[in-house]
Amino acid sequence: MNKLLLVLALAASPIAASATELSYSYVEGGYARVTLDGIDGDLDFDGYQLRGSAAVAENIYLFGGYGSATNDDFNGVDLDFNELQVGVGYRHGLSERADFIAELGYVNQELEFEGESFDVDAGRLSAGFRGLLTDNFEGVIKASYTDGNQNDGDFSVTAGAQFKFNPTWGVIGEVEAAEDATKYLVGVRASF
Repeated sequence: MNKLLLVLALAASPIAASATELSYSYVEGGYARVTLDGIDGDLDFDGYQLRGSAAVAENIYLFGGYGSATNDDFNGVDLDFNELQVGVGYRHGLSERADFIAELGYVNQELEFEGESFDVDAGRLSAGFRGLLTDNFEGVIKASYTDGNQNDGDFSVTAGAQFKFNPTWGVIGEVEAAEDATKYLVGVRASF
């Protein structure tokens, strides 16, 4: 029995040690819900989101993502909400466990219904903090300003967390809240 415990402890030790690093190279995906404030109340869209990030230098990373969600309950009309994001980010280490992050990106949002579509193209500037709260629990909080061809500029706040099972796999949860919309994501992340 003692040999089994020793083998398990030795096998888990590199996992616990390397799970304490912030990775900027990952892919993630999961269930997404988008709630838009409408004239007659909230419109809820359910779907998926896929995102990724790649560290290209010590302090620079590229990111991107695509999400698609549907509402089938709007007066018998199917509504689709699609979002594409791409950009570049900068990280500055504040300590061994926390980073300041700044991101500049492009956002395209599309609302489709009955063969028609409404597009918004915008730029987004974000700043916030990402850090390890415990060895296997990571948090992120950031504020964003988005301005584009169909809006006068919107502020949003994003809060998210990841629980890491090992250096590669973790579960994620995130909420982004703006004046007229709220986005939720629950899924899995594979870090490299």
